[in-house]
Amino acid sequence: MTPTQKRIRGWYFFDFASQPYNTLLLTFIFGPYVVSLIGDGSTAQAIWGYGVGLAGLAIALLSPVLGAIADKTGRRMGFIVLFSLLYVLGAWGLWWSSPQDFNIWWVMFSFSVGLIGMEFATTFTNAMMPDLAPREDLGRISGSGWAFGYVGGVIALAIMLLFFAEGTEGTTLIGLAPLFGLDPETREGTRFVGPFTAIWFALFMVPFFLWVREPRRPGTGIIAATRRAFPDTLAHIRALPANRSLAAYLLSSTFYRDALNGMYTFGGIYAAGVLGWSVTSVGIFGILAAITGAIFAWWGGRLDSRFGPKPVIAASVLLMLLVCIAVVYVSRTEVFGMPVGPESFAPDIAFYVIGCLIGAGGGILQSASRTMMVRQAHPHRMTEDFGLYALTGKAMAWMAPLSIAVTTQLTGSQQLGILPLIGLFLIGLVLLLWVRPEGGTH
Repeated sequence: MTPTQKRIRGWYFFDFASQPYNTLLLTFIFGPYVVSLIGDGSTAQAIWGYGVGLAGLAIALLSPVLGAIADKTGRRMGFIVLFSLLYVLGAWGLWWSSPQDFNIWWVMFSFSVGLIGMEFATTFTNAMMPDLAPREDLGRISGSGWAFGYVGGVIALAIMLLFFAEGTEGTTLIGLAPLFGLDPETREGTRFVGPFTAIWFALFMVPFFLWVREPRRPGTGIIAATRRAFPDTLAHIRALPANRSLAAYLLSSTFYRDALNGMYTFGGIYAAGVLGWSVTSVGIFGILAAITGAIFAWWGGRLDSRFGPKPVIAASVLLMLLVCIAVVYVSRTEVFGMPVGPESFAPDIAFYVIGCLIGAGGGILQSASRTMMVRQAHPHRMTEDFGLYALTGKAMAWMAPLSIAVTTQLTGSQQLGILPLIGLFLIGLVLLLWVRPEGGTH
């Protein structure tokens, strides 16, 4: 491999290493496990929504400032090391969630620490994209990275389902007792998802740290950079209206990314609460979504490089809007308005198809979104602008989880609780009209 190829492949490994936090913890294994312990799907959905929403606020407040510090010092790698450590510690902490001594506050604290680490590390690694290849190749590179990440998610999820996560009979998907003598009575097989995710990340970040090298840039000292970061970030935010394309894109992506994260966060919880799925069934749903996500992220990256990210984003948001509408019409008693019997597999089949569409649309959308951000960002403020991307994504990240939590609590229905996502996708699609494909004037 040439040094450039090695750097690109090393960069891919961050997606591969970090994806299990979304796949295993946020959506398909640990989330449904929490539902099963709390017992009531609506209560669990509300608690999960509040916890994830508050973690998003912390991410929003710090991302652009930390990005500004990194740009001023000319270094990103130290920040990535720090936030990788938070990822590992937070994920590992989820081991202490035994049914016999379950503390929802400890669980949400540990989960939030890991989530904050993952999101901050993602901001800094995404900002490295312009150093990898010419602009016309970034769509393909972003799509391949997302696809590789989904492959990591599929493999990690398969390992958990086949060898660790126990079902109602105390055995895994293939009828084995959880490996390493883990006790199914105390759900140690399922709880191992926390340490497993931490180990996975630490192991597969090794190629990233070995192969990815930052170009040398002039920069100030860390103390001077820290002192100037906050006022400079405020000045940059105040100047955003002068760059209408960047401002419009940040707003548009705020809404559609928040809605997409809402679908990921509550997909497994919805299936467990509304359809009564076990952790194993939700895991199979996750594998299907991740497989289609990998395939379509790769394909979407090619479309991105050929047509540009804007039309790819628009088509993906429209698809996700339609999928979100479809989710509301699937329950144990009816599918798209058609009544079904209690023994019918139609709701399960319909939701598996929906999972495939969520994976496909979400994979393309996330890949094209970070390519678009590179086009909109200032070349010399790339990390700070990706911090603003995290800010707008997370400052308003309470919209999906908290609106779902409130709607679910008010209506007492998980199905009706999903309705706010439709409006968020629609707003994001409309705001995209003001985004220039090649960005604004810098």
